[in-house]
Amino acid sequence: MAPPRVSARRRRPGVIALSLALIAAGGAGVAVLLLQVGNRTEVVTVVRDVQVGQVLTEQDLGKASVALDPAVKTVHSDNLDSVVGKRAAVELKPGSLLTPSQVTKDSLVKAGEQLVPIGLKPEMVPATALVPGQKVQLVHVPAQSATGTAESGTAPKTIAGRVVKASKPAPGTGVVVVDVATTAQDGPTAAAWVSAGTLRLVLDAPDGSR
Repeated sequence: MAPPRVSARRRRPGVIALSLALIAAGGAGVAVLLLQVGNRTEVVTVVRDVQVGQVLTEQDLGKASVALDPAVKTVHSDNLDSVVGKRAAVELKPGSLLTPSQVTKDSLVKAGEQLVPIGLKPEMVPATALVPGQKVQLVHVPAQSATGTAESGTAPKTIAGRVVKASKPAPGTGVVVVDVATTAQDGPTAAAWVSAGTLRLVLDAPDGSR
């Protein structure tokens, strides 16, 4: 006796159509993903440590192809020559992307200015990070007399300045050295205050008020 025939399960047209649609949709998704991955921009990167105020050379810079958000401001690789010869407005670290705001064509110490290095002990360093371009006041604190009172009751003298660079705390002492630009007339006075240990640094508010 012959075994009973098993009839093949009929495929419904709707299921087949849905399967084809899913395959097509999946293919489109892969295509979109590939397009997104391929939409990369070649930009300028930093390959060596560059200190504030240092002139950039080709050896300091490199190129990389990255996927970027349009809101991220970078220097395109085609414009690499335009930043070579400019100065670093901030400290640059290897592996970072270069942005237009990180370079300047101007010297950080302008004509008619002098640079005064000021050493700040840990308790004198502001909690707010000192950054290049930040406006400060150099305040002369009168020396204390033997009785512990100030020698003069007049208001302390001040000199307007601008931060050019701030070092990292020195190992062991924690002292931070801040390079401050002042006018050529005020530079020697500020240096004398530093030497006498009677200088304090005060940050200006963003609008210039104290």
